[in-house]
Amino acid sequence: MATLAQARPDTAPGRGPVPRPGRSKAGARRSLVRSIPLLPAIVLLTIFLLGPVISSFYGSFTDASLTGSAAQGASFVGFANYIELFADPDFPKSVMLTLLFLVASAIIGQNVIGLGLAILMRSSNGFARGVVGTFVVSAWVLPEIVAAFAAYAFFNDTGTLNTLLASIGLEGTNWLYATPMLAVILANIWRGTAFSMLVYSAALQDVPPEITESAEVDGARGWQRLAFITVPMIRRSISTNLMLTTLQTLSVFTLIFVMTGGGPGTDSSTLPVLAYQEAFQFGKLGFGTAIATILLLVGALFSIVYLRALKPEVD
Repeated sequence: MATLAQARPDTAPGRGPVPRPGRSKAGARRSLVRSIPLLPAIVLLTIFLLGPVISSFYGSFTDASLTGSAAQGASFVGFANYIELFADPDFPKSVMLTLLFLVASAIIGQNVIGLGLAILMRSSNGFARGVVGTFVVSAWVLPEIVAAFAAYAFFNDTGTLNTLLASIGLEGTNWLYATPMLAVILANIWRGTAFSMLVYSAALQDVPPEITESAEVDGARGWQRLAFITVPMIRRSISTNLMLTTLQTLSVFTLIFVMTGGGPGTDSSTLPVLAYQEAFQFGKLGFGTAIATILLLVGALFSIVYLRALKPEVD
């Protein structure tokens, strides 16, 4: 009688299947063939994304400038820009302002309000959904420069907010001078919440209603159904949306520059604003590029964290 090992030559006694020679090569060939249609996209990404990143990274190690002898030909200066940057007292302040802007306006503001609006719109009637959706999405579809001027007109000392406060007998202030970060955070929440709302509205459509109905029958309250059923079931959408809103908010420049110009002083000078000021106002391209490189690394760090949060769901 033939043994099991004889009947199945790809197995060994006491061990699992033995890989057949050539199987991995065949799989590699199939993967290569399937990747051929992606080659044009890979080439374009290399040229227009990876190329500028490498060029920018190299530029941060040079003394490139808009004026002087360095404007004719930049010289390699090693880590001189980074040493000067970390010794600059404005840099740690700018990092803290960037993290404050990111956490308050994107991670908390846009995501929490976006999820709340998506839940409310799901349970409201069609007219209310249309009104809320139009009002919220209108801010998102505006060009950033238009949204920035609208926010400036709302928060300045003679703007809409102070006019409304005066109409009810309250005295306003120059919000862009007294609380510049609060003003730009609220403006970014106003402009970006619509994206999170749309993402979460789509995610909530995939939550089976019978599950939440069963939990309601079992006595689960609204916040319990949200915390223990809805949020875990849309966890992947939450992680994806957090990553997208984080990367978008890290690169916000026009909104802040139009509203406050990074001021007063450096009180609203986030890393993108600081990089622009150093590179184009003071002409220190290499130094400004070093700041941009730090910003790129911060974005990469957040992306890694979010991708690790997504990995169990993907695998």
